[in-house]
Amino acid sequence: MLPLQQHLTLPAWVHDFDFAERYPGDEAKVALAIELSRHNIESRSGGPFGAAVFAPDDRLIAVGVNRVLPQNCSVAHAEMMAFMLAQQRMQRARLNLNDDGSRYAPITLATSAQPCCQCYGASIWAGIDRLLIGARSEDVESLTEFDEGPLPADWIGELERRGIEVVRDVEREAARTVLRDYGLLGGANY
Repeated sequence: MLPLQQHLTLPAWVHDFDFAERYPGDEAKVALAIELSRHNIESRSGGPFGAAVFAPDDRLIAVGVNRVLPQNCSVAHAEMMAFMLAQQRMQRARLNLNDDGSRYAPITLATSAQPCCQCYGASIWAGIDRLLIGARSEDVESLTEFDEGPLPADWIGELERRGIEVVRDVEREAARTVLRDYGLLGGANY
């Protein structure tokens, strides 16, 4: 018989973080995503990627870390995990729309690294208004074994045409350090 459900989880250590505070400013939001990515590799609970979804008032809605290998699921990227948990918490597929169709914006996604082709597309459909990025895809590909996949040549312009503001290189060096450390720890062995 074929399985009828998939159960994805974040590592238990995520509960050790205090998520009650607000995260004003782009740097604070991306710093949280980077800290999640660092903790994920130090705990050997997944790849070097972290993400967090924030409400218009800078309140944290959900977090995610890369869980591809531990969960045997190619879509268990940090951004995807954060989207799914935010959607579940808010009980809606489009995060920036209220039940009555009015806007609940801006919804911000902070990532430790530029979204791959999968997470790029999901950002559009999840209802993200702002995308904050730490490391660039060229950092990911030069410091790790990951292939980020193809994006449109003008991927930033495509997102901006859809109303998604893109801010790159936020805490980039700190994000690059996590990627470099992941490579030194043996990469995809966990």
